[in-house]
Amino acid sequence: QVDAVRVYVNSSSENLQYPVLFVVRQQKGVLSWQVPLIFRGLYQRTYNYQEVSRTLCPSEPTPEAGPSDQIIFVDVASMAPFNIAYELLVTRLENFQLETNKAFNFTASPSQPQYFLYKFPQDVDSVIIKVVSDAAYPCSVVSVQDIVCPVYDLDHNVEFNGVYQSMTKQAAITVQRKDFPGEQFFVVFVIKPEDYACGGSVPSSIHGNVNRTWNLQRTKNLQVMIEPSIKKSVYVQAMFFSFLSFLSFYLGSVVVAFVHYIRIRRKASAGRLSPDDGSGIMTSSHPITASTPEGSSYGAIDESSSSGGRQLSSPERGLPPGSDTDSSVEEDSDFDTMPEIESDKNVIRTKVFLYLSDLSRKDRRIVSKKYKIYFWNIITIAVFYALPVIQLVITYQTVVNVTGNQDICYYNFLCAHPLGVLSAFNNVLSNVGHLLLGFLFLLIVLRRNILHRRAMERKDVYTLDYGIPKHFGLFYAMGIALMMEGVLSACYHVCPNYSNFQFDTSFMYMIAGLCMLKLYQTRHPDINASAYSAYASFAVVICLAVLGVVFGKNDMWFWVIFSMIHILASLALSTQIYYMGRFKMDLGMFRRAAMVLYTDCIQQCSRPMYMDRMVLLIVGNLVNWSFAIFGLVYRPRDFASYILGIFICNLLLYLAFYIIMKLRSSEKLLPIPLFCIVATAVVWAAALYFFFQNLSSWEETPAESREKNRPCILLGFFDDHDVWHFLSAAALFFSFLVLLTLDDDLDMVRRDKIPVF
Repeated sequence: QVDAVRVYVNSSSENLQYPVLFVVRQQKGVLSWQVPLIFRGLYQRTYNYQEVSRTLCPSEPTPEAGPSDQIIFVDVASMAPFNIAYELLVTRLENFQLETNKAFNFTASPSQPQYFLYKFPQDVDSVIIKVVSDAAYPCSVVSVQDIVCPVYDLDHNVEFNGVYQSMTKQAAITVQRKDFPGEQFFVVFVIKPEDYACGGSVPSSIHGNVNRTWNLQRTKNLQVMIEPSIKKSVYVQAMFFSFLSFLSFYLGSVVVAFVHYIRIRRKASAGRLSPDDGSGIMTSSHPITASTPEGSSYGAIDESSSSGGRQLSSPERGLPPGSDTDSSVEEDSDFDTMPEIESDKNVIRTKVFLYLSDLSRKDRRIVSKKYKIYFWNIITIAVFYALPVIQLVITYQTVVNVTGNQDICYYNFLCAHPLGVLSAFNNVLSNVGHLLLGFLFLLIVLRRNILHRRAMERKDVYTLDYGIPKHFGLFYAMGIALMMEGVLSACYHVCPNYSNFQFDTSFMYMIAGLCMLKLYQTRHPDINASAYSAYASFAVVICLAVLGVVFGKNDMWFWVIFSMIHILASLALSTQIYYMGRFKMDLGMFRRAAMVLYTDCIQQCSRPMYMDRMVLLIVGNLVNWSFAIFGLVYRPRDFASYILGIFICNLLLYLAFYIIMKLRSSEKLLPIPLFCIVATAVVWAAALYFFFQNLSSWEETPAESREKNRPCILLGFFDDHDVWHFLSAAALFFSFLVLLTLDDDLDMVRRDKIPVF
C-alpha cells in the first residue's frame, strides 16, 4: 500500500505584494507555492486563490527496508512588515490508489488539483481511463504521468510530462503497460482558470478588465474509472474479420464469372451462342439487326433522312487481326478524326434526335487511347499527392507521441486502439475495404477488357456498329481512385484534425467526378472531356476546398466569390451539355447568350429544341443554385463536406435521369445491373446512417469533440465510423458495377438505334 499526504493551507490575506510562501521538503523532492496563488489567463488576466491544497509526492516502501515513517519539513515565510494569519492542515489520503473497474468520485479546483496512483494488475497489458463529469465547465485537464517527483499538477506545468487531454464532460485515455517500465503511473486532474481552451467564453464580468485580479472559485466534481482494454486476440480477430469480409467479394465475383462461363459454354455447344460472351461485347460473326420499339427513344425519325442513321465506313474496317493496338496510333487532341466528307459535326451534333452513331464516329483506337490517359494521369497524381500526405501524417503522429498532447488529433477516444506508433489502429484498418474492392474492380474491368480485345480479333467488321463503344480507361481510373481513397482516408485517420481533412475528401471529389464523366461518356464518346481538362477541373476544386478550409469560417467575401464561381460554372457547363459542345466559350458568348434569350424567351416563347436535356439542366441548375445560396447564407464550417455534397447530389441527379431516360426509351435492366442498383441503394442507406453518428468533430474544440465519443460497437474493436468505412467501400464498389453493367442490354442493338440523352 502506498501512503500519500495532502497539505492544505489557507490565508485570509489578499495582499499580492506580500504573499505567504510555503516550501515543503521531502526525502526526494521539494514543493513550493505561494498564497494567494496566482494563475494567469488569456490576455494576461490574473486570478488569485486564498485556499491551496497539494498532494505531496508519495513514498513507496521498499522490500528491503519495509514501511517507515516519513519526515516532512514545511517552511512558512513572508516578507510582509505585519502579521499574516494562515491555516495549515496535513492529512493522510485514504483512497490514493485507484482500483480496476471501480469508480471513484472527487472534487478539484485550479488551486486544489488532484492526482492518484494506479498499478497494472498482473494479467492486464492495457487499460482505458474514463473520466466523466455532469458539468461541462470549468474546463479541466486529465494527464497520465510516470512515477516521477515532482508531479506536474498545476495549469502552467501539467503539459510538461506524460500524456494529457482537455476535458469538459468526458475524457478517455488508453494506457499500455509497455510505456511504463514500473508498471504504474499517476492520473492527474487539473482545473484550468479559464474555459476558452474547452470552447467556453471568458466570464462577462471580467471583459475589458485585463489588469484587475479576480478571486473566482471554480470547483468541478469528477468521476474516474479505469477498465482493462482489449486483449491482443481481439486485434487478430478484427484483422481477420476485415480481410475475410472483403475477400468474400472476390469469391462472389469468381462464382458469378464461373456461372456465366458455364452458361456461355452450354449455349455454344447447343449452337445458340449469345452475342454477349460475358464481357459486355458482341461475339457473333454476323450482324444482328435490332429494331427500336415503336414510339420509343425520342420518336425515332426515318433513317434515310438522318445522317447519323447511315452506316459509316469505319476506319477500322478491314484491319487485320492483332492490329488493334494503340502504340501505332498518334493522338492529336486538336485533330478531329471524323471524316469531314461524311457530314459536318456542327450539323450532326445539333440535330433534334441524336443517336449513338452520331457521337461515335471517331476512330475507336484513338478515342480509346484518349481515355487511357485518365488511368495513367491518376496514377501520377496519386503518387505525387500521397507521398507528402503520408510524410505529414507521420509527422503528426510523431508529435503526438513525443509531446503527449492528445488535443492535436480528434479520435473517438472511447474506441481508439493503439498498435505500434498508431494511436487509433482500428480507424486505419477499417479502410482496407477500399483497397481490396478497388483492386477487385480493376480485375473485373481487366477481364472485360481482355475478352473485348479477343472478341474484336475474331468478329465480323459489321459488329463494330453494335452496342455501347467499349472504352475502359475511365473504369481503370475509377478503380485507382477507390484504392487511393482508402490510402488517404487511412492517412487522415492517423491523426484526424482540422488541417488535414482535405486528405480524406480529395479523391472523393475525383470519384464523383469520374463517375459523372463515365456516365456522360457512355452515350457521348466523341465529345467527352479530355483527361487534362478533367483533372485540371479537379485541381481547381481541391484548391477551392483548401481556401474554404482556411477562409470559409468567417470571411463573407470568400463565400460571395465562391457562390459566383459556382453559379457561373453551372451555367457554362449547362450550355456545353445542351449544345453538345458546339457553343464556343469566347468573349462573344455573352452577346450570343443574350441574343438566344431574347429570340427564344422574349421575342417569341418557343419550345426548347432538346426538351429532355433542358429538363435535366433546369433541375441541375436549381440544385446547384440552392447549394450556392445555402453556403452564402449559412457558411458551413465543414467546407470540404459541403463541396462533396455538391458533387454527390449532381451525380445522383444525373444517374437518376439516365436510368429514367433508359427505361423511357424501352431499354431493359438486366438482372446483374438491377441487383447492383438495389445493393447500392441499400448499402448506401446503411452507410449514411453510421456516417451521421458524429463520434467526433474538428469543428469544435478537442474537449467538446470528446463529448461525442462513444464505445465500440463491432467486435469490441470498431466504432460507428469504422462501420461507415466498411459499408461505404462496398457501396462504392456496387456503384461502380452499376456503371460498368448498366448498358449490357444494348450489346445486340445497332448504334443508330440507341438514343442519346
